[in-house]
Amino acid sequence: MKSPVVKRSIVIAGHKTSVSLEDAFWDALKHIAAERKVTLSDVVQEVDQKRKQGNLSSAIRLFVLDHYRAHYPAARARS
Repeated sequence: MKSPVVKRSIVIAGHKTSVSLEDAFWDALKHIAAERKVTLSDVVQEVDQKRKQGNLSSAIRLFVLDHYRAHYPAARARS
């Protein structure tokens, strides 16, 4: 059985790192980057700089969740 979590390498702030995320989160990150007209690395770097604790993968998941909650307020009302 294939794991739903995919590990990918990405360069942030000039350093290569690996991030493990589900495909849905990778797709969402790509969508957010395209929306902002920046690179995927730029978005991940922003998340990395703003995170207060926890690992980068968790911070990215929360970033994606917050992004969609902000853009789709009806989703927030259901949670």
